[in-house]
Amino acid sequence: MSRVYSPLRSIVGDEAIILVAVLPHPRDLEIARVLGWYRIPLRSSPKVMSVDFLAFYQTAAFGEEERWGVHYIAAVRGHELTTRAELLRHEADHPRAHEEYYKIQLGELQKVVPPIPASHWRRLTFLYTTGERLNRASTLEDLVVRDEERQILWRGLRERALHQQSYSPQQLPEQLDGLDVLLLSMLGKGISLLESADEYVTGDD
Repeated sequence: MSRVYSPLRSIVGDEAIILVAVLPHPRDLEIARVLGWYRIPLRSSPKVMSVDFLAFYQTAAFGEEERWGVHYIAAVRGHELTTRAELLRHEADHPRAHEEYYKIQLGELQKVVPPIPASHWRRLTFLYTTGERLNRASTLEDLVVRDEERQILWRGLRERALHQQSYSPQQLPEQLDGLDVLLLSMLGKGISLLESADEYVTGDD
């Protein structure tokens, strides 16, 4: 993405910290819209959950009109640990019913206009980005933070996690070269967006 941004949209503040997450199925969009939450298995969740917004990337399950792109965003109102059985009580016999999940509490869904298409990408893992990039992105690749911007984003995420006492300073190194590979990929460094998103993001059928 060019450093000379074109103002495609104005949805959130440029300083907002955003987590791009996958909506595997249309029912997940309805849960977010009607019930106001999104779930992430604890075992595959991002290390830092203290973000301002979730931006939702929709898979091929959404059909030709809305697949492979970011069409919605929602403010994050909080998060808590629970079990899959508590979240989806009608699926109490699911094999992962008793596994721990983050329940991300959401504000009202906002339409991303124009949407952000995947271009040549089709599947992605979690990705941290900024409001500035989301507002001006032409394709999904434009959401990836670069170079010195990556360190600034990590500093903001780290400060939030430490403020909420989610981690100790020793668990979250200040410099990028001290982070694990998974967290670095969520910050866009050495990113591989062609992983199997359905298993990685939700682990659900």
